[in-house]
Amino acid sequence: MLKYVDTDIVFQELPDEVTLAVNLSGCPCRCPGCHSKHLWEDGGRPFDEAAVEQMLSQHGDEISCISIMGGDAEPHEVNLIAASLRKHHPNLHIAWWSGRTLLSSDVNPDNFDYIKLGPYLRHLGPLRSPTTNQRLYHVEGGKLRDITSYFQRRSLTSA
Repeated sequence: MLKYVDTDIVFQELPDEVTLAVNLSGCPCRCPGCHSKHLWEDGGRPFDEAAVEQMLSQHGDEISCISIMGGDAEPHEVNLIAASLRKHHPNLHIAWWSGRTLLSSDVNPDNFDYIKLGPYLRHLGPLRSPTTNQRLYHVEGGKLRDITSYFQRRSLTSA
């Protein structure tokens, strides 16, 4: 069962989106240098369709996107939530941030608008670093188009 620890409205996780980030617990990736080690533990409240609907009733008018942060232990469940969101909220963008290197075969990319893949490796840096191992993809017609460079260009112009 997916569980979430907290949520936050964020502005820098995805390009041109006001995003409700939902932080899931039980992360199996345990990336060295992780800034969210509290998400390694199995805790929090159930993250299911009812929880999502409650979140959207609270924040739906404020956001353009919802991002599922984690869930790597149960990608099938993440996919089911995304499919439900796609069906019931067709104008809401949907993202998944995964610490895995490859997209699980349990995930249908068409259920998402954005997918971030890759563990956080401190020495390689986050998405805005030109040496990052992480990749952010925009899903277009079931295909993943790498848009990681968007963050690197923004980082250069804001420096």
